[in-house]
Amino acid sequence: MIVFSTISYATDDNNNYNSDNNLDKNQNNLSSFMEDKDVAVLRSIDKLYARTTTFEVPVGQTVKFGNSLFIRPQACRKTPPTKQPESATFLQVWETKLDKDGKKQTKWIFSGWAFASSPALSAIDHPIFDVWLIDCKNSKTSDKGKSKDTGADKENPLSSSPSKNE
Repeated sequence: MIVFSTISYATDDNNNYNSDNNLDKNQNNLSSFMEDKDVAVLRSIDKLYARTTTFEVPVGQTVKFGNSLFIRPQACRKTPPTKQPESATFLQVWETKLDKDGKKQTKWIFSGWAFASSPALSAIDHPIFDVWLIDCKNSKTSDKGKSKDTGADKENPLSSSPSKNE
């Protein structure tokens, strides 16, 4: 049996190995590598009915998807046209259901970066819905508060956001 392993090291422009001293400098360069956008284009599939939906969510806003799933992109970034195509969004996904006593129970489903080129890299683990990033873009209107009806219900993020310790 032959086993191949590849080790890659972060290097700077002069092919020098990046030490811990250079780590902060390189992380700052990463933010200049991708451009911030204000709308995440997401696609979801309802596994029960085999129905797909593509919708746009402005960064920082929450939409309700289905009966109990809430989705909020906190950041959306895209590489410039001169670089290899990639879009990434920091998504928060949670589910709110009523328990036997009629009280709201909120559960985190996903909180992390999702990449358009690798949807399985950060899969959202839900038995009924799959959600993944298609693209990041800027809104066509200059008004960030206005958005088109995407088929998902707008919801107040403060009233249904799960707490940190759940």
